[in-house]
Amino acid sequence: MLPALVVNLGSSSLKAAVIDRAGVRLWQGQGPGGGEAAPWLAEQLEPWRGQLALAAHRVVHGGEHFSAPARITPELVQALEALVPLAPLHNGPALALIRALIAWDPALSPWACFDTAFHHHLPEAAFTYALPASWRARGLRRFGFHGLNHQHVSETVADRLGHPGQLRLISCHLGAGCSLAAIQEGRSIDTTMGYTPLEGLVMASRSGSVDPGLLLHLMREGLPVDHIDHALTRESGLLGLSELSGDWAELRQAAATHHRGAQLALEVFQHRLLAGIGAMAASLNGVDAIALSGGIGANDRLLEEELKERLGWLGPLHWFRIPADEEGLMARQCLALAAAA
Repeated sequence: MLPALVVNLGSSSLKAAVIDRAGVRLWQGQGPGGGEAAPWLAEQLEPWRGQLALAAHRVVHGGEHFSAPARITPELVQALEALVPLAPLHNGPALALIRALIAWDPALSPWACFDTAFHHHLPEAAFTYALPASWRARGLRRFGFHGLNHQHVSETVADRLGHPGQLRLISCHLGAGCSLAAIQEGRSIDTTMGYTPLEGLVMASRSGSVDPGLLLHLMREGLPVDHIDHALTRESGLLGLSELSGDWAELRQAAATHHRGAQLALEVFQHRLLAGIGAMAASLNGVDAIALSGGIGANDRLLEEELKERLGWLGPLHWFRIPADEEGLMARQCLALAAAA
């Protein structure tokens, strides 16, 4: 079978790769996000025109109905359009890129891989919000995100430890977006992100969890909903705390020179991260392994040492730093499904 093109459009950049059935990357590149993503990708892929089996797209929010990769049809596109408000930084741009690639090569079979799918079987107690029944009936529940990478981390750790049957793992996806997943025997049983990717940990420019009463207070004061949305997603998190940057490496350097905003950003980030890890440990009834992934988690050795020191009370456990690889997982899943179709 011909190789797969894998398209991973994040909130700030585009990662793409051509991967064969053996998992070998025949080409990979990283380009701009936003409106520049499609023309950049088309230029890079010109030598591959007619030589690709399919295009696998990362779609952040799959809602209640998408629990596995799916071939993209006009009906599926319509369903995804309805989910754009739930992940505006991701789903809208992803759909635009899907349409652009279909126009570039209509013969290239498009597939969607959902970041929510790994969490689709969360226990009811974990995905249910304590809201009125009429609200819950409208589908207001925890979905969880970063599922593609949490699944990759889970499979990698199980492979390294020899596939232990009772493995209790906390997967920490720490990058521009951040989330934790409590994984038991390869299944997600709890996670920090919720109905949207805004809940949970402190992120680069996203606030993470805040008291909903605070938001109601701002609305009563007359602050428009769109303004609140923009502030929570693009002006908060590490950027809002530091008033300097949302870039982790830059904040590390600034904190070392006693920049108070950078120091505060790192302190709040770690405080919320430690609290989240403690909550995941409680859901798992103990921990066998913690894996750090994402741009921050996989690359900051100092963060690993800081966490080990603060989490010594968890007892002996395995620590890993694992580079994110949504692309490899997406290629394996979609090539296998296409071959079986």
